[in-house]
Amino acid sequence: MKTQLTNSVRKAAEFILRGEVVAFPTETVYGLGANIFDEEAVKKIFVAKGRPTDNPLIAHIYELSELSLLTTHIPKIAEEFIEHFFPGPLTLIFPKSNYVPSIATAGLKTLGVRMPNNDLSLQFLKQCGVPIVAPSANLSGKPSPTTWQSVNEDLRGKISCILKGEQTEVGLESTVVDCTGRIPYVLRTGAIPLEQLRDVVSSTRLAKSTSKLLKKSPGARYRHYSPKAIVEMVTNLSEISSTVYSAYIGIDEPLHSSKFKLKKICVNTEEYARNLFLFFRMCDETNVKTIYCQAIKETGLGLAIMDRIKRASGNG
Repeated sequence: MKTQLTNSVRKAAEFILRGEVVAFPTETVYGLGANIFDEEAVKKIFVAKGRPTDNPLIAHIYELSELSLLTTHIPKIAEEFIEHFFPGPLTLIFPKSNYVPSIATAGLKTLGVRMPNNDLSLQFLKQCGVPIVAPSANLSGKPSPTTWQSVNEDLRGKISCILKGEQTEVGLESTVVDCTGRIPYVLRTGAIPLEQLRDVVSSTRLAKSTSKLLKKSPGARYRHYSPKAIVEMVTNLSEISSTVYSAYIGIDEPLHSSKFKLKKICVNTEEYARNLFLFFRMCDETNVKTIYCQAIKETGLGLAIMDRIKRASGNG
């Protein structure tokens, strides 16, 4: 299969309408999309990624009116989140409608839905004319792609089209909140911090790692975001010994860092999040053996950053 690279949302949407899958940018990471109502097209996502079929997908919409096709009703708490965070990097779990095929939800009676806050993705979704179901556009288990070049590296020859855009703004996946119960639970930490969610709905809680609710969300149960290199989370930067086979990413400069093959010092948590997955991929390209990631406070965006580092290291 030849993978077409394009800057045209019209050309990319034509592939969707023909039952093919298309990688496209959002503000979080690049997604691998298909028409949610086309079961054969949705199957192609799982095949291209090598994704387990019990890992549900997220629907992406252009306008709120599309929700009526995807869910039986919109809970009150979801309405409040929508008012404050749509469009944006927030996925809400709803009771799914009968129009949605079970392959998209891993057989569950719920569906995650979000509206991206990215002009190119919204233009693409509008041109498609249907909700698009899309996980991250990478091989399953690898770091999520934040550039079209990373998508091409993973999926060239496996998918029909890549809609080229800029490096994604956020760099981490959307926050996922289950709105099907009396209390909203965060199933996957992400770009919208828990503190901001609680400002809107004060009862919002973080689901425990053993919660059965986690099966409703992608990226909550399997090992994810893993480069080939060993990922080490470090709190004491003075204990790191740089070598030509190691790399470092964090907010503070290590004491001994002259020999690192790659090094990225980020000015804040936002830059840390935006560059984490891309840094992992750069390390793989340069045959780095060990990646040291600075541990930061698990508050705000730091909670999602630490979650991704832990999962990449196999400790999530």
